[in-house]
Amino acid sequence: MSNPLIRNVPTHVAIIMDGNGRWANSRGLPRTMGHRKGVEAVREAVRTAGEVGIRYLTLFAFSSENWSRPEAEVSDLMGLLKAFVRRDLADLHRQNVRIRVIGDKTNLRGDILPLLIEAEDTTRNNSGITLVIAFNYGSRDEITRAMQALAVDVAQGRLTADQITPERIASRLDTAGIPDPDLILRTSGEERLSNFLLWQAAYSELLFIPELWPDFSREVFLDALKAYAGRERRFGGLSQPTLAVGS
Repeated sequence: MSNPLIRNVPTHVAIIMDGNGRWANSRGLPRTMGHRKGVEAVREAVRTAGEVGIRYLTLFAFSSENWSRPEAEVSDLMGLLKAFVRRDLADLHRQNVRIRVIGDKTNLRGDILPLLIEAEDTTRNNSGITLVIAFNYGSRDEITRAMQALAVDVAQGRLTADQITPERIASRLDTAGIPDPDLILRTSGEERLSNFLLWQAAYSELLFIPELWPDFSREVFLDALKAYAGRERRFGGLSQPTLAVGS
């Protein structure tokens, strides 16, 4: 259901969810409480995206560099991920949400991989919004793995070097079949991509907002979408109108 307050709705929004730790620290709470509050913001973001008609929502849940964080914090994050899937999967499935996981799935710890596979398999045939979870994800790693796969194809004679095109590279990325993000949001006021969707972000609109991720409400999301609606997208050429709802 589209929201009449939003004139133009992006097909794909990607979010760097930043600021859980600072949210907790500012309140004298352990960082783990910030992560727990951040899970509530995830639920709100998914609901809002579905309401306004966004077709793809990508959330940067855990980067390949996050393993270097303190072991207790990593353990808590893994616990939150498992709890989210176990608690929310049935609800997301009932809401017709399709889940897709991007990132390096090799050598994942314990029961994380089976849980992610279950989430994808359970919702595979759903036709509503696609929730893309970037887990153990790093864009440079993603591009490297794509290049390695193409190099094998060239070495084994399935491709020639001049057949490696941008389209073929995109087809080997974790996001194959997913349109590039129209809008990339980052919370907490930081203004960088942090190794997130570097290839896919070539023509994305970027919006950096001051709210910390646990404070990311429906109203904050709608304000961000209104800001996007006022942008002119040129893709290196003349202005391109953003996609109007119902067009």
